[in-house]
Amino acid sequence: MKSTLFSVAAFAATAAAAPAKNNLLAIRQAAPAITDATILNYALTLEHLEDKFYRDVLEKFDEGAFEAAGFPAPFYANLKTVSKDESTHVSFLTAALKAAGATPVQECTYNFDLSSVNMSIATASVLEGVGVSAYLGAAADIMSKNYLTAAGSILTVESRHSAYIRNALAEVPFASPFDVPLDYNEVYTLAAPFIKSCPPENPPLPVKAFPTLSFDPAKNPKTVTAGTKITLSTPDYTVKAADGKSQIYAAFITVTGRVFT
Repeated sequence: MKSTLFSVAAFAATAAAAPAKNNLLAIRQAAPAITDATILNYALTLEHLEDKFYRDVLEKFDEGAFEAAGFPAPFYANLKTVSKDESTHVSFLTAALKAAGATPVQECTYNFDLSSVNMSIATASVLEGVGVSAYLGAAADIMSKNYLTAAGSILTVESRHSAYIRNALAEVPFASPFDVPLDYNEVYTLAAPFIKSCPPENPPLPVKAFPTLSFDPAKNPKTVTAGTKITLSTPDYTVKAADGKSQIYAAFITVTGRVFT
């Protein structure tokens, strides 16, 4: 039976909160301005993530493992094509940055759950969805028409990857009539759980993850459905409004868009 992965990835408040505690300082430092080179490195950071993920999946599982998990041919062959696409994107963005005289970010160290084929493909669906929203969200900031065209070309391919994998998971291939653009911090919040650390020499990016929420099963209903009230905690930090009294609202950032409380 194919599994799906639903992950509540982030919490956004109307007031400033303390930064989340993690070890991803290498790419969480604020850059002075967002330039085309910054955006290309932002895209390259995500492409490295996808590229390494697919290489790891294909290294661990062979075609027989995919068929046993309910993904018959030609899924495995097509997944190899997806992996090749991501490697090509990495090479293209790296070359573009070098040609512009900028330093490309290098591959990071990642934390992927490859415990099963099903979990791996569910993760692939999340990563592809993040990729689509990332390119769409950054498009308006790209100044060069050539870079914008190139980014659009990659975006359409990522969208096809996403639709194909969603279909393989028995999900609607096209979740809505419009894809949802996410900003840099929203995208990074979704990507951050997969990143352990990055090379210290990588150029800093103007991104940071939103603080983490904790869901305690002992304090919540055993079955959670739409409309269920749940209690979430904010470990290691306190969320409060700037004026100390205004109501705080939450927004869950998912690959299909924001869900507000």
